[in-house]
Amino acid sequence: MTRSSLHGEEPAVEGATALAVQDGGAAGGHDPHDKEGKKGDKEDGGGIGHEVAGRRPRRRVLRWSATVLSLVILATAGAGYFYYQHLNSNIRKGQRSSGDFKAQRTKPNPAGQTPLNILLIGSDSRNSDENVALGGSRHNRGNPPLGDVQMLIHLSADRKSAAVVSVPRDTRVDIPQCTDPETGTVYPPVNTIINESLARGGAGCTLATWENLTGVYIDHWMMIDFAGVVRMADAIGGVEVCVKHNVWDRNLRTQRGGSGLKLTAGKHKIKGKQALQWLRTRHAFHSDLGRARAQHMYMNSMIRMLRGQNVFTDTGRLMGLAEAATQSLQVSEEIGTVKKLYDLAMQLKTVPTNRITMATMPNVTDPRDPNHVIPDGANAAKMWKMLREDVPFDKNGPKTETKKPSEEETPAAPSVAADRLGVLVQNATRTSTRAPVSGRAGEISRQLRQKGFTRATADTSAAGAEEETVVRYPSADLEGDARSVAKALGIPMSSVKRSTDVSGVTVVVGADWRTGVTYPKQSAPKPGDLPENSDALNGSDESQCMDVYEPYRW
Repeated sequence: MTRSSLHGEEPAVEGATALAVQDGGAAGGHDPHDKEGKKGDKEDGGGIGHEVAGRRPRRRVLRWSATVLSLVILATAGAGYFYYQHLNSNIRKGQRSSGDFKAQRTKPNPAGQTPLNILLIGSDSRNSDENVALGGSRHNRGNPPLGDVQMLIHLSADRKSAAVVSVPRDTRVDIPQCTDPETGTVYPPVNTIINESLARGGAGCTLATWENLTGVYIDHWMMIDFAGVVRMADAIGGVEVCVKHNVWDRNLRTQRGGSGLKLTAGKHKIKGKQALQWLRTRHAFHSDLGRARAQHMYMNSMIRMLRGQNVFTDTGRLMGLAEAATQSLQVSEEIGTVKKLYDLAMQLKTVPTNRITMATMPNVTDPRDPNHVIPDGANAAKMWKMLREDVPFDKNGPKTETKKPSEEETPAAPSVAADRLGVLVQNATRTSTRAPVSGRAGEISRQLRQKGFTRATADTSAAGAEEETVVRYPSADLEGDARSVAKALGIPMSSVKRSTDVSGVTVVVGADWRTGVTYPKQSAPKPGDLPENSDALNGSDESQCMDVYEPYRW
C-alpha cells in the first residue's frame, strides 16, 4: 500500500528532479553517507520521501526564479506596450480627401495585386517657434501653410519597382472644390498654383488636386514641416550630397531670400538644419526645378544609405527613427498607427535601388505668368498614363509578359439596345496651353447616331479640360453599355471608367482627340520610356552632383 502510494507520487518527483538537473543541481537530496537510501534510489525507489523533503529549498528557489522571470517578461511587455501607445499618440492624423475627385483605383493585376500611391507634402508652416526659427518669415506666422514640396510615391503592384514624381510648387492647375475638415469652410474651385491647395482644405485638398491632375488614385498622404525634416535628418544620421562648386544660398541685391546653405565643392554628409537648407535651396540651384532635382538626389542617397546600413535590423536605430517619424509626420487617418506605417516601410524596402526612379512632371512656362509653369500637355499626360497603368519608369526589370487570353476579364454585356441608350458627349479638348476645339461634342454625337446610338446628344455647357478621352458611367449595370459606346468609337476599354460625376453614359472628348470621328490609336507606354523633359534620376546612380548658379558661388 505504502509502495503503491509512493509510486503514485513518482511523476511529480521526477518532474522536480528534472527541474533540478536543468537548474544545474545534483539529482539526489539525501545524505550522501546514507547507504540504504542510496541503494533504495537505485533499486526500488526507496528513500523517495527523504529525497522530496531534501528538495524543498531548491524548489523554492526555482519557484522564485520563475516568478521573477515572469515579472521581468511582463514588465518588458508592458514597457513595449506603453512605448507602442506612446508612438501612436505622437501621430497626427487627417482626412484622406477633402475635395471633389474623379480618380479610381487601378484594377488588380492577374496576381490580385494593386499599386500603392502615397502623396508626400512638405509644408512651409511657420505656426510654431521652432518652424519660425528654421524657416524665417516671421510675418507669415499664423497664415495657412502652403505645400511647397509635393511628390507622388508610386510603388508598383508587384512591389518590384518604384517611381517618385515631383510637381513644382508654382505649377498652375485646377484646384477642385474642397471643404476644410476642421472648420467646415467650403472653398470653390479655382485655377491657381498648386501649393495653395494646402491652404484650401488641408492635405486632403492637395490629394484631390493631384488626383484630378493625374487621374491616379492616391491611397494615402504624409505631410512634414521644417522642424520635422530636421528631426528626421538627425535620426537618419546624415545623408551624402554633392555640389560642383562652392555654394552659398543667401540674399543678393538682385534676389532676396535664400536657405543659408553654405558648402564647399564636392561631397558632404549633411543632417539636421543643414539638410533642411539643402532641401529648401532654390535660387542657388537655378530654380524650383533645380530644387526638385536636389531633393531627388537627397532621397536617392538616403535610401541607399538606409539599405546599406540595414537599419531595419538595428533595434536602437529603428526606435530612434520611429520616434522621430511619429513626431514629425502627419498622415491620412487610414495609416495612422505605427504598425501600418511600419508595414508601408517594409513594402518600400523590397524595391532594389536600380528600380527606383525620381522624376519631375514635364512642364513649360506658363503663358500667363513667366514665374509659373504648367503641365507640358502630351508629355505630362504620358507620365500620368504610365502611373495609372503601372508601367515602370525604369528599364531594369524583366520583360513584360503578354497577358494570356484566359486572364482577360469577361466583358459586361449591354443592358439595353443601342437605340435605347442615352449617351451624352462633352467637349474637353481644352488644355493648359491650347484653347478647346469648337464643335467636337457635336461631331462625335453625330458619329454615334450613325453607329446606331440614336439618342446620343452633345453637351452644350462650358468646355472642360481632359488630356485623355474617357467614357464614364455611373453604376455597374451600365458598364456594358459604356463599353459598347467605346467600341463603336474605337476608344480602348482601359478608358472606360466608373464615375459618380455622371448620371449616365458620357463620352468626354479629350485633348488627345482634337480631329476626326474615330479615336486615334495610341501606342502603349513602355518601361523606361519617359519624356525627355522629366529629369529622371535612377536610385542607384551615385555620380550625380548639383550645379550651382554662378551668383551663388563663393
